[in-house]
Amino acid sequence: MLHKNSMMSGRIISNREIAKDHFLMSLKVSSAESSFQEASPGQFVMLRVKGRKFPFLGRPLSIYSIYPDDGGFIVELLYRVVGEGTYVISRLKPDEEMYIMGPLGRGFDISPDHSCVILIAGGIGIAPLSFLCEHYRRCAAGRPQKIICYAGVQRSNLLVGLERMEEICSGVRISTDDGSRGYHGLVTELFKNDLSSYGHRDSIIYACGPSAMLKGLAGILKDQSVSCQVSVEERMACGVGACLGCAVRVKSGYKRVCRDGPVFDIHEIVWD
Repeated sequence: MLHKNSMMSGRIISNREIAKDHFLMSLKVSSAESSFQEASPGQFVMLRVKGRKFPFLGRPLSIYSIYPDDGGFIVELLYRVVGEGTYVISRLKPDEEMYIMGPLGRGFDISPDHSCVILIAGGIGIAPLSFLCEHYRRCAAGRPQKIICYAGVQRSNLLVGLERMEEICSGVRISTDDGSRGYHGLVTELFKNDLSSYGHRDSIIYACGPSAMLKGLAGILKDQSVSCQVSVEERMACGVGACLGCAVRVKSGYKRVCRDGPVFDIHEIVWD
């Protein structure tokens, strides 16, 4: 069995655009890569294009879903094209091969004892939260548990991943910056309007999105007792903590996003 920090081969099953500049890729890895069987929501993989010099460094992508398939695993990755590296990845076709390393990083802590789970996604941040939602559905084991998802984007044509959330969640609340769908404004504002309706002892919050969104959420929860874990977005080069290029400031000093995170307690991070 390969170590999870070793590059392995994955074969592309599909790689299709589902919204403007947003792609859903499915990769098949063999059963020998059993580390994927133990993947946690919030973890990520590093991708490199096989047989090409560019991009030289891997690209970190959150795990959207993993499921067994005919002697192996299908790893689903929901990603947005943001530069030349992800653009090259978006042009790849079925049956092409990629190098994949993972699962990497520290994922979300699952808390099945909470009766209300709140997910707050900004843009492509819905990817790891969807994987988390699947885990909660499995671990609930018939116990009553309410899962509410808040999804915010700039405009409605950038909404992705809602079908899975609507299938699992008790409710999905949408916000758009331009007012083209749902609440007109920031997703953090929409959540703030509802905050008083949630019991803090019975609720747990998970969030993923741009740093400005997470900083705003930290301000909202500053004097609240509710538990909140966030997955931060940061540039990564190695994915295993060797290069120290993805440090984030926390109250005790600095931590590496790729190895100590990407999931942190929202109150641990210094947001200034």
